[in-house]
Order: sequence, then structure tokens, then C-alpha cells
Amino acid sequence: MCKGIIKRNEAIYRMKKFDTRVQYLKYKVLREVAKLAFEDRLLEGLCDIPEEIIPGKQPTMRCCVYKERAIINKRVKIAMGGNPNSKNIIEVIGLACDECPRGGHEVTDSCRGCIAHRCGDICPKDAITFDAHQKAHIDKEKCIQCGRCASVCPYSAISNRKRPCEQACKVNAISTAYDGEAHINHDKCISCGACAYQCPFGAISEKSYILDVIELLKNSKNNKKYKLFAVVAPSISTQFVYAKLGQVISGIKELGFYDVKEAAVGADMVAFEEAKELADRGFLTSSCCPAFVDYVEKQFPHMLKHVSHSPSPAAAMARYIKETVPGSKVVFIGPCTAKKMEAKRPEVCEYIDEVITFEELQALFDGKGVDIWTLPEDDLVHASSFGRVFARSGGLSMAVHQGLKEHNITDFQAKTLACDGIEQCKVALLKASKGVLQENFIEGMACVGGCIGGAGCLTHGAKSKLEIDKYSDEAPEKTIGGVVKTLS
Repeated sequence: MCKGIIKRNEAIYRMKKFDTRVQYLKYKVLREVAKLAFEDRLLEGLCDIPEEIIPGKQPTMRCCVYKERAIINKRVKIAMGGNPNSKNIIEVIGLACDECPRGGHEVTDSCRGCIAHRCGDICPKDAITFDAHQKAHIDKEKCIQCGRCASVCPYSAISNRKRPCEQACKVNAISTAYDGEAHINHDKCISCGACAYQCPFGAISEKSYILDVIELLKNSKNNKKYKLFAVVAPSISTQFVYAKLGQVISGIKELGFYDVKEAAVGADMVAFEEAKELADRGFLTSSCCPAFVDYVEKQFPHMLKHVSHSPSPAAAMARYIKETVPGSKVVFIGPCTAKKMEAKRPEVCEYIDEVITFEELQALFDGKGVDIWTLPEDDLVHASSFGRVFARSGGLSMAVHQGLKEHNITDFQAKTLACDGIEQCKVALLKASKGVLQENFIEGMACVGGCIGGAGCLTHGAKSKLEIDKYSDEAPEKTIGGVVKTLS
């Protein structure tokens, strides 16, 4: 009875924090690694990871306990920084990636065996044959996945089955290797983490630098070596739904951070400068989303000259902190796995020392035993309402219009296009490349919904946009210039 109650309560507790069981499994590993690191017994403690994480005699998710243990050990390694010889942020856990059927076009039971045979006639590779009952069959060795057969079938009897990770990846960076495992082409990957969030087996994960953050926290104790700042993304207002935002801020300081700053203040800086840059240059794409910028570099290199010269809001805020507090260190906390990639760039790494996601922040809280819902509420240095609304698609465009207004630029009209997800970004960039885009500013957000849809979020809810708008409305400062002026 007691065990049943514990499991039920844990399930309730989990559902308050996470969208999926996969996220919860990933979190449990991160939490245990964080706990052992805080207690300075990481190496010896790994042998004592509880059965809740590493199964005992009976398997709970896989065919046998040996496979489960091997997968968990790989998760532990990723939680400790992953493959040190690889610069890539996203990794595939090969042992966990073996249950997805090979994708591709398949003929379903809906095939009626019609005599038109349009599917066979349109196939450019003669990959479709018909049996004695006139029903179609696809030769996977010949099929090139063009989809023409599916488009002409009158019964919609041909479906395209893709692995969840392939379906999630909008830059076509994922394919199936010869052994059936997912393979990531890092020349195409933009580190958005969509594949990691969508994989139902948790076989894809981003590297964690949680141990590096704990080391920064330990070395900054009592501010003897340096002051350690946390820069939090505005989308934090949609997370940690079991506590108040002010309690989350108190919890971050309880971990050992000297102070907590809003990346939204950096967004105000960026919007103010980007508005002037747009008016000066006539056409511009945003630079706020690192996954979008990486996508431009890899798929539309000729468009790089149009990317704004402004840094991302996180980098802008981190730079301001380091300029005003010499010798300080900065950790960015947000929903974005691509931020981990951005922080390694030479033009950013001098400002942002480490990056963790909201998932990892939850692991830090619980690893150190910080119960944020019991803490008093603390406050943030306020950004403007326009800086905070950056967290959702369309927010940056609103801020650029406001920036032009506050600069009193009346001889230039901004025609902004907010791209909600990488597919919309692709269409906009293609049109701009051919000179047929009607707008003169592309707001590029790789994640659907914007930052509130980031892979590192604890929860991805339909209410997130409303919550961000509410958080924006609550900002006491209603002008961008008002915030920027206080920083100068």
C-alpha cells in the first residue's frame, strides 16, 4: 500500500513539472548527477544510483535489465557532458534507438486494387508493382521517397511513415543508418532539439553542462573568486507552474548565484538597435534565435549579409554584466538547446560561460534540495513589456515597430514577417533570395511558437502565449527606451 501511494504521489508530482515520461526520466538522471556533484561524491556515488533510475532484477521499459542499465549509463555520461571528442550538442543514444520501424512510403489496407494504377504510372523509378488482386506494393530499394504516388492515390492508401525524430527535424538532418539507428548529419543540424523532445524512447538528447555550472557555483561561494550571475529567458514565466516566479528567482539565488537578470533587458537593447539597423539597411533578418542564424549559415549562406549585427538578447545582457561587473561569470538559463551551441561561438563565449535549460534548472533545485515553493518571492530588474514578449513568435516584430516609433523614424516603414518555426523561415528566406518577399524584416524563430516552444522547456502548453502576454503586460516599464536609458 505504501509503495503504491509513493508511486501515485510521485506521478502527480511529475505531471506538475513535465510534459512527458521521457522528460521525467532524463530529469531523474540529471537530478542524481547534480545531487552527487553537490555532495562532492560524484565518482564513487555513481555506483549507488538508486533503483528508481537503474533497474534492479526486473526490467521496467526494455527487454532486459542489462539493456536498461546500459542505456541509463549512457544517459549519465551525457548528463556529465557527453562525448568530449565531439563538438556537437545533440547526441544519439544508440542502444535506446532500436524500436522505430524504417520509414518511407507504404501501401496501407485502404488500397482497393483499382485498375487505374495511377500510382504505378507516376512513379519515376518503377518502384510500384501490382499483385494478382491489383493491389499495389512498393519496392523500398527502388523508392526515392518523392511522394508522387501518395499524391495521386484516390483512396489516400499510401502513407509516408517517418520516424518521430525525422518528422520533427525540419532541416532534414536525420536519417536512418544501416543498423536501424537514427543518424544526425551535423553539417545540417541546427541544435534546436526538436528531435530530442519528440523521440518517444528518449534516444536523442542534448549534452548537459550541469557539472560545469555546479563547479562555477562552488568556486563562486561567498563571491570570493567572482560574482556568478544567472540570466534567465523571459519564457521562465511559463515554467515551474507549481511555484510563483518570484520563488523561482529566490531558488536560483539559493543555489548560490549572486544575482538574477532578465534576458528580456538584453532584448530591449537588441530591439532598440535592430530598429535603427533595419531603417539604415532597408532589409534585415533577426539574430535573436541561434538555431535560425545557424540555419541561415548552413542553408542560405548568401543571406548571411542580411542577418542583424546585433547579438542575441542573452549575449547582449551577458556582455552588459561583464562590462559593468569586471571578473564576473554568467550562466544563461532558458528553453533553448541551441543556446549551448551559441555559447561555444568565439563571439559569444567571452560573455556567456555556461548554458542550462529549464529541465536542468529543475534538476539543480532538487539535487541540492531547494524546495522553491517554500521560499519567499524575490524580484527581477524589470525589462520593458516589449523585451518580455520576445519569448513568443511575433514579439520581436512588435518590438522593432516600437523601436522605430521611439527613435522617431518616420521616413521608413517596417514590414515585418514573423516566422513561426523553421518551415516558415525556409519559405521566407527562399522568397527573399529570389527578391519576391514583400516584407523587409524577417523574424526567424526555429521553434514553433517561439522560445516558449523550446526543447528545454519543462512544459509546452497552449496557454504559454497567453502567459507570456500577461507577463509582458505586468512589466512596469512600457517603453524600450526607458529600460535602455537606465543602463547607460
